[in-house]
Amino acid sequence: MSHSTSWWLPPGTHPDAALILTARGIRAFTDGYVALLLPYYLTLLGYSALEVGVIATATLLGSGLLTLLAGMFAYRFRLHVLLTTACLLMLGTGLGFAIATDFLPLLLIAVIGTLNPSSGDVSVFSPLEQTLLSHAAASAQRTALFSRYSLVGHLIGAFGALAAAIPGVLAHAGVLEIKSAVQLMFVVYGLSALVALALYRRLASATARGDETRAAPLGASKGIVYRLAALFSLDAFAGGFAVQSLLALWLFQRFDLSVEAAGSIFFWMGLLAAASFLAAPSIARRIGLINTMVFTHLPANIFCVLVPFMPTLPLAILLLSLRALLSSMDVPARSSYVMAVVSPGERPAAASVTAVPRSLASAVSPMIAGYLLTVSTFGWPLVICGALKIVYDLTLLGMFRKIKPPEER
Repeated sequence: MSHSTSWWLPPGTHPDAALILTARGIRAFTDGYVALLLPYYLTLLGYSALEVGVIATATLLGSGLLTLLAGMFAYRFRLHVLLTTACLLMLGTGLGFAIATDFLPLLLIAVIGTLNPSSGDVSVFSPLEQTLLSHAAASAQRTALFSRYSLVGHLIGAFGALAAAIPGVLAHAGVLEIKSAVQLMFVVYGLSALVALALYRRLASATARGDETRAAPLGASKGIVYRLAALFSLDAFAGGFAVQSLLALWLFQRFDLSVEAAGSIFFWMGLLAAASFLAAPSIARRIGLINTMVFTHLPANIFCVLVPFMPTLPLAILLLSLRALLSSMDVPARSSYVMAVVSPGERPAAASVTAVPRSLASAVSPMIAGYLLTVSTFGWPLVICGALKIVYDLTLLGMFRKIKPPEER
């Protein structure tokens, strides 16, 4: 197969990787501003924090169900077909949120659509893209490629968070009313799916290497995948208490923060998270994938627990920034580890089975967090998030520290 000579890809990477990373960047940009505009838009329409939490829960629940379907039936279809379907759903989601204002239609669109209230990628796209990426690089370069994937998502997502200020700028300039300006941003979100689709259609691997893109159901790796899925579910359930939309809502409530200021804060936190991905491959080479996942995650979760106890906005932002610098370094290591410990044919199913429980588990907690924010502005969701994630870290280390990927044996 041909190899990419791009300066930003690991040596020997298939050119398809550049297309996948570009599509990821497009989705990350729109996800970045949607995560902030979603709670703002819903409160603009008159909905309570609990109702915002219900919508966030619905989006994550829908993503989980879609990913489960992709995992169950991936072996019957080319990945191209699944990616095309996902893009059409994204288009419908953006247009639907731009048009609908009643709660039940918005809830329905949230369930069947691709909206992402989180700073990470919890959509059906993720396991499909990760499967293609795992075929685009050798084992020695796999973690480096996944770190690029995470880097693109967080870096471009950070600029997307800045774009959340656009409706306010348009309204201040008298170009559009604030509600119409936010709805326009949802239209842009939907139309961006067509750009991603054009990139996916240029992928060579799905046609040139049909033996690799024809997936298979889980077989010999079923046990380890199910154990990982259970642990990732605990991590995701904890993370759902502090999804970006609800974290923004807490900052709005606790410190009377504007959406423009929140966009700037999440921009810088996104840059810090993106910078951490550059260090992940070299750390993983030195201490291993599991140790990288655990020992970068633990201090981040301690910071998360401490954030609500900060009496001022600068101190809260300081701890949130320290958390951002460390909390996502496990993402490329986690993706690389899952792809490493299963056979190539099982990769789509493994990616989906480990992603689905994450989406389903994280779908429950935003609703609980939304309720907690209606009761108190203290930030209990952040305390719960950090505490549960610490339990996840220690359990992961205990169960998997002796199960090594091929490059570490």
